[in-house]
Order: sequence, then C-alpha cells, then structure tokens
Amino acid sequence: MKPYYQKDGITLYCGDFRLLLPSIDCTGVDLVTADPPYGETSLSWDRWPENWVDVIARVVPMTTSLWCFGTMRMFLDRVNEFSGWKLAQDVIWEKHNGSGFHVDRFRRVHEQICHFYRGTWADVFKAPQFTADATARTVRRKPKPAQWTGARGPSSYTSINGGPRMMRSVLKFRSEHGRAVNETQKPENLVEVIVEYSCRPGGLILSPFCGSGTDLVVAKKTGRRAIGFDVREDQCAAAVDRLRQGHLQFTESEVTR
Repeated sequence: MKPYYQKDGITLYCGDFRLLLPSIDCTGVDLVTADPPYGETSLSWDRWPENWVDVIARVVPMTTSLWCFGTMRMFLDRVNEFSGWKLAQDVIWEKHNGSGFHVDRFRRVHEQICHFYRGTWADVFKAPQFTADATARTVRRKPKPAQWTGARGPSSYTSINGGPRMMRSVLKFRSEHGRAVNETQKPENLVEVIVEYSCRPGGLILSPFCGSGTDLVVAKKTGRRAIGFDVREDQCAAAVDRLRQGHLQFTESEVTR
C-alpha cells in the first residue's frame, strides 16, 4: 500500500486502517491516539468502527498506551471492546462552547479522553506535565527543635510567583469551532499535552482516525514520528495542506492519489 503522503517521519494512508494496518510495519509504535466517530448521531460520518480496538491489540501488540476521545455514553456502550486494556486515568476537555441537542439536559461543554494501557504501569512511558500557574502563597511550617538543627529556622516562607503545578485533569482549551476542517477536529495544544505525556521524543504515534491531521501536525511539531489513516480523501488532502504549512518548497511526489 503506497502512502498518500510521506515526509519527515510522518506517513499518511487514505483508507480504512483496519484493512491496511496488517500490511504495514508498525514496529515500535509507542502511543495510539484515537478519536473515533462516537456513533451518537444520525450523521453519515458518525458510525462507530466495529472491532477497531481489537485490530490495534492484534496488529500492534507492543503498544502500551492508548488515549481515546469519547463520551461517557460511548465508553459505557463499548466497554467490552476495551476489556483487554486497563484504565489508567481519564481527562476532561472543557470547551469554550458546547452542544445542545436536548433542551431538557445540561448543555454539554466537555468531552472525555481516557488513557488505557497494557502490561504493567511501571513499564508505561509517562512524562507528567506541569503548568507555571501555582498560586503564590505563604507556606507555614513548624520549626524543627533546636537540638535537631542547632538553631530554630523560619517558621514560614512565601512563594513569589507560584511556580510549577502538576497539570490538572480538567484541560481548558478553545474548540476549533469556526476554523476546523474536520467535523470533530481537536485543538493542537490539547493533543500536544497527550503526546508530550505518553510518547518519548522521537517516538512513534499511531493515529487510526486522523481526520484533518491534528495528531500528525503535533507529532511533527514536537519531534515525534507518526502513522495516520483516514477513509476520506478530502480529509487526507486537508491533513497534507496542514503538514505543508511552513514549507517553502515541496514536490508533488510527496502526495500520491
């Protein structure tokens, strides 16, 4: 299978990854980032891809981390499909806007991102993320007895600027509403948090539903490699356009149709 695009460690295939993946060398995949159709609407593109989790498990057996976007309803409806994975944590993406399909329920302004893994947690690569926005505050401490230190030290100190704080599980990023190419396009800075956390620099990311290429763009920007798939050629073309941004020269040989 010839790639639709291949350059600088980024490879994109146009087609159903469930059919293509078995014939592609996926040795060394470190992270799977999945944003499948949730299957919660009547829209033509919103159809859950059956058995996709099983395909990942069979074809990429060494992968230890899988981050999957979804909703609580989606994960509960498909819980058996994730039975071969362990749930490490879930993160909430809080958007600046939301959807209101029902007038008798809360307006939903969030999506879930669940982190699954296989093997032992100690063997899973993870690089905790931090933000430099801890609240400056006075920290009070009981002074140690003089017989321990020879002198009584200060009983408190004041943090000047707050310093780093471990990133919290609710991530607030503006959605791509108004500028997205894909119907469910995720913001790059949100995906970047996941990639930085779960994929070592230079590592390989597998994106089975890459849409307009956000995962691929983030991989390129952060010094990772990536293999992406999408069934729609217009989305693959959009992904290539995004990947080419910033390049002054390119050749048509980068893209095959």
